[in-house]
Amino acid sequence: MAGRDPVAFLREEYQALVREDLDWKIRVLDGPSSSWCTVDGKKVLMFCSNNYLGLSNHPRLKQAATEAIATHGAGSGSVRPIAGTMDLHVTLERRLAAFKGADASLVYQTGFAANAGLIPQLVGEADLIVSDELNHGSIIDGIRLARAGRSVYKHADMEDLGRILEEAEARSPPYRRILIITDGVFSMDGDVAPLDRIAGLAHDHGAMLYVDDAHGEGVLGDGGRGIVSHFKLGRDRVQVEMGTFSKAFGVVGGHISGSRDLVDFAYNKSRTWLLSGSHPPAVVAACIAAIDVLETEPQHVQRLWENTRYFKKEMRALGFDLGKSETPITPVMVGDSGVASRLSSRLFEEGVFALPIVYPMVAKGKARIRTMISATLLREDLDFAISKFRKVGGELRIIQS
Repeated sequence: MAGRDPVAFLREEYQALVREDLDWKIRVLDGPSSSWCTVDGKKVLMFCSNNYLGLSNHPRLKQAATEAIATHGAGSGSVRPIAGTMDLHVTLERRLAAFKGADASLVYQTGFAANAGLIPQLVGEADLIVSDELNHGSIIDGIRLARAGRSVYKHADMEDLGRILEEAEARSPPYRRILIITDGVFSMDGDVAPLDRIAGLAHDHGAMLYVDDAHGEGVLGDGGRGIVSHFKLGRDRVQVEMGTFSKAFGVVGGHISGSRDLVDFAYNKSRTWLLSGSHPPAVVAACIAAIDVLETEPQHVQRLWENTRYFKKEMRALGFDLGKSETPITPVMVGDSGVASRLSSRLFEEGVFALPIVYPMVAKGKARIRTMISATLLREDLDFAISKFRKVGGELRIIQS
């Protein structure tokens, strides 16, 4: 229709989000991600970063990045399969595979790129994907790009997963291939997938198992090696272990680990890998340094868990509902999106930077403040945050004041 604004819906839909307290309000850090940061010009305690071990500001990572710029330049110049693979990229993948105890690893530009690029290539029209109902959005988008059939099992419900697998086996004609996908640590609730039981069911039904361990690396397992290590599973039980350098490793990038065949297949088939520029040398060198730190400085993972246990204990003692978290991801459940937004705003005024998580990232009525514990937080930092939660939680009648 002539004269009609074709993009008016953009403003209208955004304003609808604002009215319902469902919009993201972007805040800006002035400086590195550390325990205390300057955010929007205000000094606050960082309580919502995925920088679990504080490595994004670790001197060894910064030094490695600086040195790589001097020796290899600012960028790689191309995509990996053409001219963008440097010796640093090869070194990182060899180091990562050794760290993970896998035959081979492949580094993607981001964790999202790994899921979006690999999942659609592992299955086709004759196959079935079986996915946990609370899997990350990048997994969901990867599944949507696939041409396979889809089934969703109730969150971490092994009876429901078993039922779906039995029905799939009874299908005529049979599926050519079944792919089970789960997060390792669920990013909104902080609970851990029962990967040992999932792996058992996958093995019994001849299915391939793909775990997204973005929030388990640097947190779970031997020295932070992740959920596969945590459950002491072999590569015959977990065929694809996906992860990211963007969280506990403190840098950026996605990756997969598994067999040599998996990696050879992935880099020939994943268009997100084939058609995206490779990481700049500084990023790659910092990722290598992060592995160095995890292998030689175990105190970071130890402190992370000491801080996590202390914070959860004190918050529960105050009467806060922390859901079913088992990890440093500690949701403070409030239910209503408006209450979650007000709690976040008041905490920021009091010096604590912790963001609300609302629909559609979580179900309606399940809004929360998602706190992320870090190894760099001191006991006095934790006590400061707890005191502010006590004060503001009482004001908003989330707990008894």
